[in-house]
Amino acid sequence: MHVVVSVSQLMQGARDPSDMVTQALGGVLARFPLHGLSQQELARLRAAYFPGLSEFPGQTASGCEPLRADEIDDVLALLLEHRRDDSEATRWLAHALATACLGGNHLYQDLGLGHRRILSNILEQYFPALFAKNTGNMKWKKFFYKQLCERAEIQVCKAPSCKVCEDYHACFGPE
Repeated sequence: MHVVVSVSQLMQGARDPSDMVTQALGGVLARFPLHGLSQQELARLRAAYFPGLSEFPGQTASGCEPLRADEIDDVLALLLEHRRDDSEATRWLAHALATACLGGNHLYQDLGLGHRRILSNILEQYFPALFAKNTGNMKWKKFFYKQLCERAEIQVCKAPSCKVCEDYHACFGPE
């Protein structure tokens, strides 16, 4: 069972609590079991970003609920294909972003970030090719899933283009 801790509890052990990646990682780790990382990888992540903590409360190597694991794996694959480098830190961030898609809020909120611009900055810096594809500034979680639907050649949108869709503001409106 995942034990929910506060972001502030995690940030007390952070190397640099003002770092946007640290904030995103802490936001996810406080809300969800991080999907797809082994205990050794979680230990390295903790040592790199949260050295003041002896462990992450509630984190296990098993990750998310099995029914949603495939969904998260699909988002993870999308992110990994568009990462700027093969560093472990970028991979950890991809796992955190994919896991945060489990949440029911806007992605930046499920990451525990103060506003969407921080998330956009992270994506621009660590996943630049994917960031560049979002030419209409679609909300990020919706954008990721739209990319997955296009890959699978699934048409879920009701309108032939976003600009004429009655749900336009749900995808592109203010958050």
